[in-house]
Amino acid sequence: MFVGLVSGCAAPNKGLYSWNSYQTEVYSYLKSDAPSVDEQILSLEKGVQQTAAQGAHLPPGYSAHLGLLYLNTGRTDQAIAAWEQEKKEFPESAQYIDYLINNMKKNRS
Repeated sequence: MFVGLVSGCAAPNKGLYSWNSYQTEVYSYLKSDAPSVDEQILSLEKGVQQTAAQGAHLPPGYSAHLGLLYLNTGRTDQAIAAWEQEKKEFPESAQYIDYLINNMKKNRS
């Protein structure tokens, strides 16, 4: 019985979120010599696919940042979809995400 308990403690920790390249992409976005926005989008979209394939969860801010990148390339529908996904996964972000969406719509008019 002791061996079973000890081996259970040695199991690898899966973690709560699948971060993929998210932290690197946010850092790159903030640097002046960052990769193109399209390259950053591709990297984050790849992370979304990998996370879904693993049955894992994206971390807070992942979809929101992807939405910002979409917005920067003029893909407003995709930006809104990404932000709505952020709200769905993290309801506590709803007030801020709604602010972003409303502000974007106001600036488009």
